[in-house]
Amino acid sequence: MFVFFGTLVSFSDFRRRLGTRTIWLRHCISLPVLISVVFCIQVRAEEISFEGGKVEVQFDGPLAQAEKPVATRWIQNAGRAVANYYGKFPVSRPVLRIALGDGTKARGGHASGWNGPRVQISLGRSATDETLADDWVLTHEMLHLCFPSLEEQHHWLEEGMATYCEPVARARVGNLTAERVWGDMVEGMPQGEPQSGDRGLDYTHTWGRTYWGGALFCLQADVEIRRRTNNRYGFEHALRAIAAAGGTIERDWEIDRVIAVGDEAVGVPVLRELYDQMKTTPVTVDLNALWKRLGVSRTAGKVSFRDDAPLASIRKAITEGR
Repeated sequence: MFVFFGTLVSFSDFRRRLGTRTIWLRHCISLPVLISVVFCIQVRAEEISFEGGKVEVQFDGPLAQAEKPVATRWIQNAGRAVANYYGKFPVSRPVLRIALGDGTKARGGHASGWNGPRVQISLGRSATDETLADDWVLTHEMLHLCFPSLEEQHHWLEEGMATYCEPVARARVGNLTAERVWGDMVEGMPQGEPQSGDRGLDYTHTWGRTYWGGALFCLQADVEIRRRTNNRYGFEHALRAIAAAGGTIERDWEIDRVIAVGDEAVGVPVLRELYDQMKTTPVTVDLNALWKRLGVSRTAGKVSFRDDAPLASIRKAITEGR
């Protein structure tokens, strides 16, 4: 136990208050890092708007004249992707804290809901539009703001949602090609399959099962929701309903509530069925069969599509947003 802003709290509660979505916060907390997170001094703050929302941005230092427009476009691209996926940015008064440093990329992002929704991330001062064009980190973290905080054993759903939705959201606003989205899924999704000793998603907290296993759950949910509703609804409609019901990062929800709200929104019990199948049982997904039904082929690194595949219309709807 120790004092946190005048309150006696346990270490686990302290970690929850800061946010449980950060890899380094889970495994290698150091005193300088905690000091920088808790007692960060904002040198400069401003509001940046994008289609569907806005965010308060706090830089830890002044930006050079050439740095400001690059940072602004990077923030707007990520925010626009999330807002488009959700219909609008569903979080009120989000704060983005940016630590400026060396390099040309963004790195070290994490989201939390204690004392308001916020993302903290580092940005290299030498970044350009070109070096940030492939950035996924900020979109990933902004997606976390739009989803409730779950118990530790369900962390796979928080990370799986952001891992799956990030490339889809970016594709829908033209920041990624469909070929890139599906090619990366073909390459990445096998990492989410259960390995020896697996006890289901709720009880197997490896990196692969947390991120890609969670993403595999979300992909299956998206495909099955669309199949049963003839493409009228998709995974995003479940997420929109969850956020509209107050399920954003500032709120602690039970996973059963997430599932109930999402399933009610799309009119089919897909989330409940998948969760019951996968929560305590190592379910292996026949990915080769799934790619074939979706009409996705990846050979020698090159992705091609078959529009006569049984689920080709679902594949298109996922990345095109219809």
